[in-house]
Amino acid sequence: MDPLLVVSEEVRTALDEQRPVVALESSLIVNGPAYPANTELGLEIEKSVRDAGAVPATIGIADGKFVVGMDADLIDRFASTKGIPKVSARDLGPVLAGGGLGSTTVAGTVVPAARAGIPVFSTAGIGGVHRRAQETFDVSADLLQFTRTRIAVVCAGAKSILDLGLTAEYLETAGVPVLGYGTDRLPAFYVRESDVPVNRVDDLRVAARATQLHWEVNGDRTVLLTTPIDEEDALDGDEIERAIQSALDEADQAGVRGNAISPFLMRALTQVTAGRSAAATRAVLLSTARVAGEFAVAFSATRTER
Repeated sequence: MDPLLVVSEEVRTALDEQRPVVALESSLIVNGPAYPANTELGLEIEKSVRDAGAVPATIGIADGKFVVGMDADLIDRFASTKGIPKVSARDLGPVLAGGGLGSTTVAGTVVPAARAGIPVFSTAGIGGVHRRAQETFDVSADLLQFTRTRIAVVCAGAKSILDLGLTAEYLETAGVPVLGYGTDRLPAFYVRESDVPVNRVDDLRVAARATQLHWEVNGDRTVLLTTPIDEEDALDGDEIERAIQSALDEADQAGVRGNAISPFLMRALTQVTAGRSAAATRAVLLSTARVAGEFAVAFSATRTER
């Protein structure tokens, strides 16, 4: 038994019986819409996983432990408590030692998920190489953590404000496979596709088998399974790119530099899309959770066949 893990009975039983489980991050609850909408969103994401036939395991930090499978009361506590820190990979030790609450990000969630034996994690979009990283060296901790953690991450690609080409180059160099479920182009969060090619797969059982074989022959790295946002919820890629380029020009004029650029771009997108980006973000959280649940079912089935 891992002394740093508190695993819910439902999750533990599912893992013991090799039934499908999907890990979920808690940072989207803390940094999502205002309370109580953030509680409702967290529970809706869990429902999307359940409706697909898998068990959700929302992960956070409480009382010096990783909680794997937060119950509704703890989700509500995270949603309603002010000042809970976001916990990425570098922050895990200090926050665990502090004994308080911590909301785990992508990099901060895959670590305890893998320790608990959960093979699938769902998130709307991964971090990546930021625009102008050649000047700022601003690269998400997600990418480095993917080189260290054996887990399948189901996502709608990377956020549109990132440099998707450089993100793909980093992943290729790191040996992290990127699969596209029903697409041969990397999705860009709430945009259905970018111009970055990925390896297309149209059958989740094939994706599950590819993931297992990658781990068998090439070690403990993450496998990314990307899935585009549903067409009716997507935003127009050209409109988003024009808004980003305009915001970058404004950032130059305003003297915005370094890691302040990405938040500046996000605010600009929210203004340009008149709030449609928030609705699209909610939609992509639910759709990726659904596909992650379906993938976990396929993964569980192919694992028991071996």
